[in-house]
Amino acid sequence: MVKIREKRKIFFVNVKDAPQFTQMEGLNTTILSGLHGEKMMMALNATLPGHSVPTHSHKHEQIGMVYGGSARLRIGDEEQIVKKGDFYVIPPNTPHSDTCLSKEPFIMLDIFYPIRDDFLRKLKGKEKLSK
Repeated sequence: MVKIREKRKIFFVNVKDAPQFTQMEGLNTTILSGLHGEKMMMALNATLPGHSVPTHSHKHEQIGMVYGGSARLRIGDEEQIVKKGDFYVIPPNTPHSDTCLSKEPFIMLDIFYPIRDDFLRKLKGKEKLSK
């Protein structure tokens, strides 16, 4: 079980041990940092083949890189086909969405500032269900 917000030094992250949850059907999230008092959060967000993440916005600044797969990524009024190795910047409160175009999951390595408290709440809810 992951202790959320416990302050301790975590310098290296093993993705196999990182907590995961499903945000919605077709969107899985793995939290890599932000659980131990950090001010930023790093996460792998995977949109599964045949799925889309609907247009949404949040107060968090979001920057990242496409870690795997390809997708149609819309940020504000701009839309682009992105693939592994591409970078993006999503300012706070900017509407954005994606649609996986590849046969493998579209994986975004996202960094959020400040950390996503909504993600932490979802992890806590998952822990309660698994006890």
